[in-house]
Amino acid sequence: MATGRATVLVEPNKLETWDVPVVDPEPGGALVRIVVGGVCGSDVHITTGEAGIMPFPIILGHEGIGRVEKLGGIETDYAGVPVKPGDLVYWSPIAACHRCYTCNVLNETPCDNSRFFEHAEKPNWGSYADYAWLPNGLAFFKLPDGADPLAVAALGCALPTVLRGFDRCGPVKMGEAVVVQGAGPVGLSAILVAAQAGARDVIVIDGVDQRLEVARSLGATATISLKDSPEERKRKIYDITGPGGPSLVVEAAGVLPAFPEGVDLTGPHGRYVILGLWGAIGTQPISPRDMTTKNLTIAGATFPRPKHYYEAMHLAARLQDEVPLASLVTHRFSIEDAGRALDAVHKGEVIKAVIDPEHAAA
Repeated sequence: MATGRATVLVEPNKLETWDVPVVDPEPGGALVRIVVGGVCGSDVHITTGEAGIMPFPIILGHEGIGRVEKLGGIETDYAGVPVKPGDLVYWSPIAACHRCYTCNVLNETPCDNSRFFEHAEKPNWGSYADYAWLPNGLAFFKLPDGADPLAVAALGCALPTVLRGFDRCGPVKMGEAVVVQGAGPVGLSAILVAAQAGARDVIVIDGVDQRLEVARSLGATATISLKDSPEERKRKIYDITGPGGPSLVVEAAGVLPAFPEGVDLTGPHGRYVILGLWGAIGTQPISPRDMTTKNLTIAGATFPRPKHYYEAMHLAARLQDEVPLASLVTHRFSIEDAGRALDAVHKGEVIKAVIDPEHAAA
C-alpha cells in the first residue's frame, strides 16, 4: 500500500513524522494531495496542551488546499460545482454528523458529534501531510479558475472565522469606526473585511512593527503600538474616532488582557466581537456596569460553517490582484520541520507560515 508523510502530535509537545497509508476515498468523499497546509495559532495551543487534551495521536493541521487525486463516486463539490481529479479544492475541517439537533435544527457548528481530528492511524484530513482523506459530509469547494492557492491559504481559517463572527454579531457598517486588537491572521482578516465593507476608520493595535505595516497594506487607516500604555492607546483611538469612540471592536489578540481593554475601548452602543481567545483558557476582571451603562453588545464566535469557507475562498480569489494576500505567506516549512513552523508562529516571527510538502527539510 502507498504511504505518505504526516506530522503526528503523539502527546503534548511531542511531534513525530509518520508514514501513513494513502487510502482510496469512501463513497461521497475525496482523496487530495496537499498543496499547502496553513499553520494556525490554535495549532500552537493544541501542541502545547493549552487548548486541552486531544484524542492523541492526531495529524496536525486544519487549514488545507489540495489537488484532487480520486473522488468517491461524486462529480461536484459541496456548492454543486463540477469537480474532477486535478482540480484544486479547499475544505471546511469539521466533520459534522448531519444527524443531530445542532446540525438540523440550530443549523450551527460545531455539532453535537463533530470530529475535529481523527486518530492518526485512520484515514485522516489533517493538512500537515502529503495527502488528506476527506470523508463524506466534510464540505470541500473547488477553487475558482485562476485563484492563487497562496492567496486563499494566506488567511487560512482566520478569514472564515471573521466572516463567521460578523455573521453572528452583525456586519461591518459603511462609515463606522472599527478597532482591531492584534494583527495576526485573524486581525488581518478583520482589517481586510472592514476595509472592504467601507469602514471609515480601521485602527489596529499590535506590538510588531512588521505586522502593523502589513495591516496598512490590507486597509488599516491607523496603527497603534502595544508599547504605548493602555491609557495612551485609548486616548489615540478616541482622538481618531471622536468622542463616540469605535462602534465595533474585534478581539483578535488571543491574550487574556485584551478582553477588559476591548470592553473599555468599545464606544457607547457599540459591539465587541471575541474571536482570538479560543485557546487562552482563563479569566479576566471586567465591570458589568460598563456593559450596561454603555449598552454594549459582546459576543463570541468560532468554528466557521462551510459557507464561511466558501465565502472566504471567493473573497480571497476576487481580491488577490488588488491586495497583497499571497505575500502574507512569509515562511514555508517541510512536513518534517513542522515543529520549527509552530515555534516560529509562537514567537511571532512570521506573518503566515505554511507546511509545503514539496519544501526541502532544513
